[in-house]
Amino acid sequence: MRASRVIVDLAAIRANVESLIAVAAPSRVMVVVKANGYGHGAVRVAEAALSAGAHGLCVALVQEGVELRRAGIEAPILVLSEQPRDQVGELVAHGLIATAYSVAFIDALADEARRRDVVGQEVHLKVDTGMNRVGARPDSAVELGGRVLARSPQLSLGGVFTHLACADDVRSTVTSEQVRRFDAVIDDLRRAGVDPGWLHVANSAGTIAHPDTRRDMVRVGIAVYGIAPDTAMEDACSMIRPAASLVSRVSFVKRVNAGDGISYGHRHHVERATTVATVPIGYADGVPRRLSAVGGTVLIGGRHRRILGVVTMDQLMVDMGDDSCAVGDEVVLIGAQGDERITANQWGTALDTIGYEIVCGLSARLPRVYVGDDADAQ
Repeated sequence: MRASRVIVDLAAIRANVESLIAVAAPSRVMVVVKANGYGHGAVRVAEAALSAGAHGLCVALVQEGVELRRAGIEAPILVLSEQPRDQVGELVAHGLIATAYSVAFIDALADEARRRDVVGQEVHLKVDTGMNRVGARPDSAVELGGRVLARSPQLSLGGVFTHLACADDVRSTVTSEQVRRFDAVIDDLRRAGVDPGWLHVANSAGTIAHPDTRRDMVRVGIAVYGIAPDTAMEDACSMIRPAASLVSRVSFVKRVNAGDGISYGHRHHVERATTVATVPIGYADGVPRRLSAVGGTVLIGGRHRRILGVVTMDQLMVDMGDDSCAVGDEVVLIGAQGDERITANQWGTALDTIGYEIVCGLSARLPRVYVGDDADAQ
């Protein structure tokens, strides 16, 4: 196994899910495991989340849902957007919950269910209340809800939901406006005799910071992995802890002279003689090439060590100064070592992005190693 790896603490995943269930109660909790469980490993995260009491799972792609089914997971799995028509068959065959927001997709889903002799294929109607990405217009929700009912017994309207655009900004008024629009849609559906089923609005930020968005269910993603949706929410997220660490080991040590250039382009020259440690991890693994340019550090010997020069595809270099260092010494890029810690959100802030992108960007060539209670038993 490579020295560079992602260590995932399944006990932290379970504890985070339990904390979020307590926060959201009495709402049911759906755990989002799209993008390979935000880089943590979809199947293992899903198993841990369900063992902690999650009601079901959410994915972005049919293929992600099929992977979970093939791993033996039987819990409800919601696919969060309409899928290509040529994948509707797989969606129905594997008992995934569909999301719909167009007549064409509803009809294709019903036709596929009829062809496969499936009765009651569950559909959730997604309404766009302000994200302006995907979803039905609020004024078309009654028509689409009625369309699902009209295709009975092939289809069953299991829920109606929307997605919050600004829930991680506690100062924004957008969330309250989205909730108002959503409630108006639900009122319209009920007046038209359409039972909307399960209502769900809240993402992680909504679940934690906006109690009025919790409704019948919540869909929690980033918080499950112990990462606050925004750095401004760190205090509000004190009940969760990071589940993933990115670690490696020193592969080479050398002394360089004052004025020597480091890495491609010699964009960095050391000001004095120093010890440089090479670490076998790079941008092909998800460590951004420009991390050094924004003050990026790693932890070696319980101290922050500055990355020197641009991160290369497979390796990066670290300034050890006059401190001793040996091949095989542990290197922590994300996680804790001694009393020090580096978080995904810290990388995100330095790189003008978010912690989500950091963990989702950890590449498949990094082994995932699972630790925590019953890690080997799952």
